[in-house]
Amino acid sequence: MFRSIRRRLFKLLLWLMAGSALLVLVFRWLPPPGTALMVERKIESWIDGQPIDLQRNWRPWDELSDDLKIAVIAGEDQKFAEHWGFDVAAIQAALAHNQQGGSVRGASTLSQQVAKNLFLWSGRSWLRKGAEVWFTALIELLWPKQRILEVYLNSVEWDAGVFGAEAAARHHFKVGAPYLSAQQASLLAAVLPNPREWSASRPSGYVSRRASWIRQQMRQLGGSHYINQLQPTRPDWWPDWLKA
Repeated sequence: MFRSIRRRLFKLLLWLMAGSALLVLVFRWLPPPGTALMVERKIESWIDGQPIDLQRNWRPWDELSDDLKIAVIAGEDQKFAEHWGFDVAAIQAALAHNQQGGSVRGASTLSQQVAKNLFLWSGRSWLRKGAEVWFTALIELLWPKQRILEVYLNSVEWDAGVFGAEAAARHHFKVGAPYLSAQQASLLAAVLPNPREWSASRPSGYVSRRASWIRQQMRQLGGSHYINQLQPTRPDWWPDWLKA
């Protein structure tokens, strides 16, 4: 009986792995209709008895502000063009910091954040962390860096119920995502660690200082020229459709 259960569990695991890989592959080209985080926020609103109107409008890569692309990389993941989903040095530093007690520091890359927001539930369990590693690896394997950033900018939360760059630009600055200035982009990037408590349109002193630091980092990264570095070299044995 136990052998039969193990076989069934193993087959189930294989089906789940294959299904998740297929889903990630589909989203390489098709815009995700929503995210797991959006579903979670909706369920939370029903439980709390406070209905929430989710805002999200997809903008393709060419319609997203270059300033916003660079600002988010500068503020959240400056090694985005170099790593393969995990910033090992940042993870080690975060572990060392957390062992000392006090505030908990994260070390999630943009790729990890896409995996969490798009496919997974909130929490810090080992099961969720394992699923995050799996989806992050799939995303890095199957998507180019530009696609990862495109999905991130269209999926990340920028206020309660406000998801994606287009909704955030209109919510905070009354403009479309293509028309964000460098200052507006840096303010949006500055609130990402805590978007439901910090405001890009009504920034605190801390958020303003963080946005100023992000603008400095944007210049040091090379501005829009950095976009050209967003695809690490793929192995020669990879099929051409994965290298694109």
